[in-house]
Amino acid sequence: MPIEPPPTNWELPDPAYADENGVVGLGADLEAGTILDGYRRGLFPMRIARGGPIAWWSPDPRAIIPLDGLHVSQSLRRSCRRFEIRIDTAFSDVIRACGDPARPDGWIDATFVLAYETLHRLGWAHSVETWRDGELVGGLYGIAIGGLFAGESMFHTENDASKVALVALVSRMRDAGATLLDGQWMTDHLRSLGAIEVSRERYLELLDTAIDQPIELFG
Repeated sequence: MPIEPPPTNWELPDPAYADENGVVGLGADLEAGTILDGYRRGLFPMRIARGGPIAWWSPDPRAIIPLDGLHVSQSLRRSCRRFEIRIDTAFSDVIRACGDPARPDGWIDATFVLAYETLHRLGWAHSVETWRDGELVGGLYGIAIGGLFAGESMFHTENDASKVALVALVSRMRDAGATLLDGQWMTDHLRSLGAIEVSRERYLELLDTAIDQPIELFG
């Protein structure tokens, strides 16, 4: 069971105060209690730009992946047979690969790595990994609260490796009875996998239901 950290010292703002870019506020900190409070309110932290201030975001619309609507092509099904899936065996390697500074628009710096490693040790942050011949070749990480998995980032060094991790995550969520897979912003990549956009209001309704579910996705 995840360990609840000390509560945050900050009062994070209501998502309704988000500007046209989805920014709700700047500042606060990356303590475990602060980050979890943000997710429970429908917010997530990300820097404005590489090296910029911490911002708390609530996009409108919000990208989610319906658990019954994941698009798995025949080629992706074949790829699923090529990789081994592991859970939480290389969390630090996954988040550091996602934060590779050579990636375009990279924003996952050392402070975020340390913050999410702490959340991982407490049982809130998790990695779904794809391995091939004993080598980590892809994966994703995010935050699990009840029936919510808030996806943060993914990476791959072999074709389809991150997609295979997503297929494994969705299967795990379905089996557990989870209800909400958050993708934050829509991208062409997510759309190709079946992601849809919902309003902020609808997302918050789905969130309230999800985080109240007595589920331990990675228990």
